Amino acid sequence: MANELLSGIERSVIEKRDSHLVKSTLKGDKNAFAQLMSFHKQRIFALGMSFFKNDADADDFVQDVFIKAYTHLASFKGNSLFSTWLMRIAYNTAINAVNRRKEYLPLSDEEIIVSTDCSPEEHQMRQAAKDAVRDAMKELPEKYAVCLDMYFSYDIPYQEICEITGFPVNTIKSHIFRAKKILRKKLEEIVK
Repeated sequence: MANELLSGIERSVIEKRDSHLVKSTLKGDKNAFAQLMSFHKQRIFALGMSFFKNDADADDFVQDVFIKAYTHLASFKGNSLFSTWLMRIAYNTAINAVNRRKEYLPLSDEEIIVSTDCSPEEHQMRQAAKDAVRDAMKELPEKYAVCLDMYFSYDIPYQEICEITGFPVNTIKSHIFRAKKILRKKLEEIVK
């Protein structure tokens, strides 16, 4: 409960900061947009890595997303968080690119971290678990992997995933449930 409250307070602070920076940008303050970019670049880059699998393409993707965001900033009405609006632009940009390339790699492939504070045996076991999760994630249908990534890797609530992807909230919940079920089954097969 305390974490949820803190998260709500943090979200409120971030929302106010972003709102102020958007207004400043619209008044001509280019430094304000640079600040917005620095606050959100890592998340957009991570989404780019999920789709494009390499730094160069992910960097190009980040630039493309921020150019689109800057160009269309006046259309941001504040009905959602700026981060949600920005992720919607990023998601649509990535989906359009993927539709041309026909490939997607879940963020989980890049983001699973193995602790270094363990014995060599524990490290090897954790690395094997990491590899198993990575391989299982690659086999998920794209729509499941996207929802699962946004929910667990980006910590985006269902409603924001809905705004970003256009999927109804219940569909998102269903995709995440099914993705976890598929992952569980694939991981159980590996353990046997």
